[in-house]
Amino acid sequence: MTHQDDIFEEKNKIEPATLYLVTTPIGNLADLSERGLKVLRECDFIAAEDTRNTRRLLAHFDIHKELVSYHEHNKAAKGDVLCDRIAAGESCALVTDAGMPGISDPGEDLVKKCAERKISVTAVPGPCAAVTALSLSALACGRFAFEGFLPQQSKEKKKRLEQIKGEVRTLIFYEAPHRLAQTLSDLAQTLGENRRISLCKELTKLNEDIARTTIGEAISALEITPARGEYVLIVEGLEEYQKRMPSPTSEVGETDFSALSPEEHVRLYEKRGLSHKDALKAAAADRGMTKSTFYRLLLDTKEE
Repeated sequence: MTHQDDIFEEKNKIEPATLYLVTTPIGNLADLSERGLKVLRECDFIAAEDTRNTRRLLAHFDIHKELVSYHEHNKAAKGDVLCDRIAAGESCALVTDAGMPGISDPGEDLVKKCAERKISVTAVPGPCAAVTALSLSALACGRFAFEGFLPQQSKEKKKRLEQIKGEVRTLIFYEAPHRLAQTLSDLAQTLGENRRISLCKELTKLNEDIARTTIGEAISALEITPARGEYVLIVEGLEEYQKRMPSPTSEVGETDFSALSPEEHVRLYEKRGLSHKDALKAAAADRGMTKSTFYRLLLDTKEE
């Protein structure tokens, strides 16, 4: 055995008193690594987000190991229990339903607890839905910002989108099928319906599908074909969008505003990527009005 073989064997040895973050397949079971299988087979116990899903995964590979439930609703109490067992000398493999534990996942809290208690933590890398979708998106991959799941509460969701509407990097979101339509609508209002988007669903599975389109076109398509499966949304960043689209003010500058209704004037800017708030401000400036005066005109016109 060579020196390199010795190093390889040492790095693959399952250490006691260690938390292993084991990445599980996001769809295709063949993507589970050899090292991941070794850790799952040889660790003392496995902590899983959903023991039912993990039990099916383990059964596929004929692995029989103690399973402990660890998820969003019991992480506060169960995290201390897991840390106590690991600190006492046991090795624990932490898995999520799909992908890397800790990313949009309660595993983040367990890693923090282990760090506070000086417990050893290491990772077994593997499939990641966010990076997989990004690589397939045909959008800029050099710089990106991962946002995960947006808040479910409407107020918090809009606040988050307002915070990132000026983000120049490509944006990555996770979304469930029953919330997709509303999220696309919110993205259109905040980022503009002409922003490019790739909707990546059921990654690495038989029904994998990548739809490369715009936010507005995605909304129209969803009215015909309902959403099914889990989605990763890759959204064009402001920098790439501005390179592709002419400046709204340069195109609108020679328009006869008197021929437009206030609502048409606002919509003209929104179609070029401005948020509703910024479109109101731009239209008011075109007409030499304050934003509040223009807004009253807009409401009066709608009422008529």
